[in-house]
Amino acid sequence: QVQLVEFGGDVVQTGASLRLSCEVSGRIDGSYIISWFREAPGKPRLFVAGISWSGHNVDYMDSVKGRSRIYRDSAKNQVHLQMNSLKPEDTAVYYCAVETGVLRYISRLAVEYHFWGQGTQVTVSS
Repeated sequence: QVQLVEFGGDVVQTGASLRLSCEVSGRIDGSYIISWFREAPGKPRLFVAGISWSGHNVDYMDSVKGRSRIYRDSAKNQVHLQMNSLKPEDTAVYYCAVETGVLRYISRLAVEYHFWGQGTQVTVSS
């Protein structure tokens, strides 16, 4: 079993930066994938960024590429998503999720993830 707790969501203005954190506990293997998804009201849950637990592989959705960074703090068992130049369209509930290494690649499909956190709200005002 894997437990995930997200924190760091906030209300910020356009152009601000924010760091979201996901604390991971339980049995973790180097092949696991930890990804961030977001869900805005009335819209499907979308992949934002993902990283292998080994840290060797990362992936980003196009709309955040170049202004976001996902990285792992192995000492604290945390995965962070640093987001810069935030826009109103970034407003959503952000979730972290774990895929248990079955696929051997970073999937962008929410249905392929096995464990989820409770989410943290990010609101970007214009």
